[in-house]
Amino acid sequence: MADFAAARLNMVESQVRTADVTDVRLHDVLRALPRERFAPADKAHLAYADIEVEYAPGRWLLKPRDVSKLLQALRPMPGERALAIAAPYAAAVIEELGLPVTRIEAEAAPPAGEFDVIVCEGAVGRVPEAWTAALALNGRLGVVERDGPVGKACLYLRTADGIGRRDLFDSFCPVLAGFEARHGFAL
Repeated sequence: MADFAAARLNMVESQVRTADVTDVRLHDVLRALPRERFAPADKAHLAYADIEVEYAPGRWLLKPRDVSKLLQALRPMPGERALAIAAPYAAAVIEELGLPVTRIEAEAAPPAGEFDVIVCEGAVGRVPEAWTAALALNGRLGVVERDGPVGKACLYLRTADGIGRRDLFDSFCPVLAGFEARHGFAL
């Protein structure tokens, strides 16, 4: 029988804190929330490993390091509204931080202009316009964009002047099924 409580503590100490995740609120939630609950039973033993865990065909839990760095960059605060796109573990973490979370699959279109925090576990070739349109004023979207061997975790921010984007860190997470980059030929 695996000692998941010890694995959670080890995950925070060896994968999260060492990756410059300094938000103590996140540390507390990650130490308590059973990550294995979000993995299929036959993959529960992988929940705390430094890998992405496929929980459904074409859907992954991000590595503990990546999801914690993404959540820290998003700075979810009580009183804000959150949207989790194909992100069951991140959604649960955000709920534990005191935010109501709407969960959708990546193919669903979110309502426009309603969310302060949006997170996606898994990469996309390019962020769908509907996702940035779902951001409220000062809303933040955290996602990995990947069009090649290395992806970039990105933070999008809606301001009164429009949408801004900032690269956060490299990520090698798999691209969500159906969200691969579309390459074309132009003359």
